[in-house]
Amino acid sequence: MIAARTGGAAILTGVGLTIGYTALISGADAITKMFAASYAAPQLFALSGGIVALLAVLADRAGPAPRGVRTACPRAMAIRSAATVLGAAAFFHAFRLLPFAEVFLFIAMIPLFAALLSGPVLGESVRPQAWGALMLGLVGLLWVAPAGISSLGLGHAVALAAVLLGTISMMASRYIGTRDVNLLAQVFWPNLALAGVMACALPFVWAPMGRADLGWACAYGALLFAARWLLVGAFRALPAYVITPLMNLQFLWMVVIGAAIFGEVPGAAIYIGATLVITAGVWLIYDQVYPAATMRRVVTAE
Repeated sequence: MIAARTGGAAILTGVGLTIGYTALISGADAITKMFAASYAAPQLFALSGGIVALLAVLADRAGPAPRGVRTACPRAMAIRSAATVLGAAAFFHAFRLLPFAEVFLFIAMIPLFAALLSGPVLGESVRPQAWGALMLGLVGLLWVAPAGISSLGLGHAVALAAVLLGTISMMASRYIGTRDVNLLAQVFWPNLALAGVMACALPFVWAPMGRADLGWACAYGALLFAARWLLVGAFRALPAYVITPLMNLQFLWMVVIGAAIFGEVPGAAIYIGATLVITAGVWLIYDQVYPAATMRRVVTAE
């Protein structure tokens, strides 16, 4: 069982990397929301994808032992790249069509999809306690939807598609991460694919950009590079069904950003939902630690 083989250092590393990822990706999401009001998706992603791919190459060359961008899992990388391109476009339009709370309501489904795929795709067993924590996290994020999900429209369908594609990309990342130590390859290839595909559509949707917007686009690329690098490392340290619920901490960052930048005042339901999500994350961490600690005590006793 994966949980039984995961050490304490790997757990702390995975949790720390995931928390850092949520902070960085929340900043990138805020920029996405700003751009979605005035520009088409290719205008942001063609530039940012190219920036992230370039940063990946520079980071590799600056390292003590450059590995290049070769991958040991080309088929899985192709799946991850395709899911990343389609998922990025879907999330961009979801942020345009829906409020943050409703988008995150769908993002709450990612842990459930990840848990369903962990067994057949990754061979990672999911303990019953983890299912309980996953359900608690979903209930917590249901509190965040002020209007509920009684009326579904195009935006909800796009958000659901984005979540499914995001889950596929994360599963592929976990699969590659357990077989290939070259983390930067996972950052380089999906973003190169994103830049290439979006560049093909760019001539049809281009709108003039001022220096400020160009600067925000560059900042988006830098945040995305750092966030994805951290996330790849997190998936190498912990199973996907533990990482994905912890990623819901992103909502807490969005509450802070929404209040500070967009003037959104969160209601009591948001804090209740956040408490449940944090509780679910702590529960999953405990479920990850407890079997390993029990096994160490048994070995010591023998």
